[in-house]
Amino acid sequence: MDGYSINGLPLHILIVHVVVIVVPIAAIVVLVAAVWPRARRWLGLVTPILGIVAALVVPLATQAGAWLEDRLRSAPLIEKHAALGDTLWPWTLALAILSVVLYVWYRAVDKRPTDAPPSRSVRRLVAIVLAVAAVVVVPTGITLTVLIGESGSRAVWEGSYSDTPVDR
Repeated sequence: MDGYSINGLPLHILIVHVVVIVVPIAAIVVLVAAVWPRARRWLGLVTPILGIVAALVVPLATQAGAWLEDRLRSAPLIEKHAALGDTLWPWTLALAILSVVLYVWYRAVDKRPTDAPPSRSVRRLVAIVLAVAAVVVVPTGITLTVLIGESGSRAVWEGSYSDTPVDR
């Protein structure tokens, strides 16, 4: 491995595959954990682990992408992709924080009897707040991941292939 390349391939093109898989899966798991108690208990530590991994791989992809961008000719599609790429990390950080808060809150609360503190109304309020947070963070994170991936694909492939087979 040399800098941000492995065997001559830019690390960015390898890491983005992890991002486009882990971020949506982590997002869906967080949403499910926020609204479905049985799934939340079944998923356990998977929820915060996926959330944290998502938050860790995005900056790696961004740094590797910046390294790659410095080695490419300036192009509007690449600049658009890089600008969009910079918007994902705050959402994955929010996803990671939410995944940990969900796990810790429900791990602590689910073990207590329903008549123990916090009160039922506080439990309900926290459940609603966590579910609303998931409903805001999850679709935005997934949408950004798709838009960023699509812009990266366009930057690489637009104009570089033919709609008809090439005569060889």
